Amino acid sequence: MSNNIQSVRGMNDWLPDAAETWQAFEDVVRAWLRRYGYRELRTPILEATPLFKRAIGEVTDIVEKEMYTFVDELNGESLTLRPEGTASAVRAVIQHNLLYDGGKRLWYTGPMFRHERPQKGRYRQFHQVGVEALGFGGPDVDAELIVMCADLWRELGIAPTLQLNTLGDSEARARHRAKLIAYFEQHQDLLDEDGKRRLHSNPLRILDSKNPAMAEINAAAPQLIDEIDAEARAHFDGVQKLLTASGIAFEINPRLVRGLDYYNRTVFEWVTDQLGAQGTVCAGGRYDGLIEQLGGKPNPAAGFAMGVERLLALVEAAGRPVATAVPDAYIVHAGEAAAAFAWQAAAAIRAAGLAVVMHAGGGSFKSQMKKADASRARVALIVGDDEVAAGQMSLKPLRADAPVGTGETQCRVSVTQAISILKQASA
Repeated sequence: MSNNIQSVRGMNDWLPDAAETWQAFEDVVRAWLRRYGYRELRTPILEATPLFKRAIGEVTDIVEKEMYTFVDELNGESLTLRPEGTASAVRAVIQHNLLYDGGKRLWYTGPMFRHERPQKGRYRQFHQVGVEALGFGGPDVDAELIVMCADLWRELGIAPTLQLNTLGDSEARARHRAKLIAYFEQHQDLLDEDGKRRLHSNPLRILDSKNPAMAEINAAAPQLIDEIDAEARAHFDGVQKLLTASGIAFEINPRLVRGLDYYNRTVFEWVTDQLGAQGTVCAGGRYDGLIEQLGGKPNPAAGFAMGVERLLALVEAAGRPVATAVPDAYIVHAGEAAAAFAWQAAAAIRAAGLAVVMHAGGGSFKSQMKKADASRARVALIVGDDEVAAGQMSLKPLRADAPVGTGETQCRVSVTQAISILKQASA
């Protein structure tokens, strides 16, 4: 048996090529969120367990089966690695009184943890980008959240489809709950074990079952939308009108209930058939009662979260990889005097805001040029004895779109000229 220690199952290493793709994706996301006025919030990955039990709901798959929970030996406190981000964001907003002067548009990103069976696009440590609009109660914010997702999909070159539903308010859900219990009691012999266990504690979760054997009985169950009151229905109509006016196509899915108990009114999912069984790449909705539920003053709220791994897999499947950064230049040098000149040149180029890799480890010019080409830099800057004597560098194009200072295949330039050429190319 090998003595090598491996990564924990379902928790992955992201090697440099993949990490650069993530960085490029995060750059796109930050610019996109800035355009909509959202500001970043950073919260701990470890929270008190009661936060998630109270926010998500104790009779949910996440709390019952999937959370990484342990007791802190120092003080006996039960702690949990965050399985999602909304509860942490709301806890931070309440703790620091961020809504004292009105609504806030916030976003976050980072790792989440759920003890699930690992498969493509679903891991035990996974990453999300979450967006929360707190203190805004109208359908315009619900629509804005969906429209901004559509903008990002266009930028990434992907096309998931939108499913939409409304869960109404607490009174409607109470009426629906009673009808669900009565319906499922008449069909108890068809329920799976989870369904039987949740029949009286949380029957809405039965509709969220991933068990294919439950599909037929769930399809015939009473629909929540039939219980929606006039105010909630008007809110949902408002969302739909704004989406239609924005050119956003959607499908009403009355079985869309989401897997967390804090949702009310609008819920939505962006889904795809390009990733096999893992169809949802982004999901969210309104959760007007959560802030009060966690101890804050009553305030409306809405938001969504997207799975980074799934989105990047979808981008890859669409043949539209996120552009990653490459160095502006790679410096090749041979000889002690050339190394000293190259060192100073690299410092000057970096000080000008450009990215340059200086060759390390010696070797012939030929072997160094292979390294330069493999770096994906547009140009090589070559320093030998002749260049040192002239106080210059040889600029050699490595790519079809590489800049050339004089129009020739290779040219001699000063460090200042090299900086100017590289800056023009990167503009």
